[in-house]
Amino acid sequence: MDLSPMAHWIDLDTPHGPVRAWRAEPTGPSKGAVIVLQEIFGANAHIRSVAERFAAAGFVALAPALYDPVAPGVELGYDEAGTQRGAALRNELGFERAVDIISEAADELHREGLRVGVVGFCWGGSLAFLANTRLGLPAVSWYGARTVPFLDEPLRARMMFHFGENDGSIPAEVIEQHRGKHPGAAVHVYAGAGHAFNRDVDNHAYHPASAELAWHRTIDFLAENLR
Repeated sequence: MDLSPMAHWIDLDTPHGPVRAWRAEPTGPSKGAVIVLQEIFGANAHIRSVAERFAAAGFVALAPALYDPVAPGVELGYDEAGTQRGAALRNELGFERAVDIISEAADELHREGLRVGVVGFCWGGSLAFLANTRLGLPAVSWYGARTVPFLDEPLRARMMFHFGENDGSIPAEVIEQHRGKHPGAAVHVYAGAGHAFNRDVDNHAYHPASAELAWHRTIDFLAENLR
């Protein structure tokens, strides 16, 4: 697939200082806008490539570097050191400041007259849920493992969840909690997939068949809810 060549960093003016965001533009008319929310590893090359893939599918995509208020410019690898550093930065930033940044990203896109959805991965998957409940944005959560404390918050827009059947951080009973608390949401479970099954730069996590199916479901969700 040819990815959009029109991708670059922009700056968002947030309540917590300037935050960079990787913006990717479609080559033709826009189908709407997607805020792409990072894993704990920052707005790294993988997340930027996901944003560019959304642009190639016809959406304006914006991937904010959520850690900028606490660690500007940080991008982490998938080794143990990167995982530990990412978890520390996630905790230092916190959910509230992250939601503030997402809100500013959405405002930036709304000012352009675009309908906005959110897609998040891992930690970003839990943030996508909060973008729905707190900001009213249609959202897709891929393997968000930190959503349970917030499940009593009512949905304010359409919601889709993707889970790997073999994800040790999201056991079957937790998936059932999502279904029970939000029966109106679409919940998909992928046989043979573990955590981070969309991370195509990580052979330990990537599960191509599940990733492709979840991607098509996500694109269909966005096309339906952003038109």
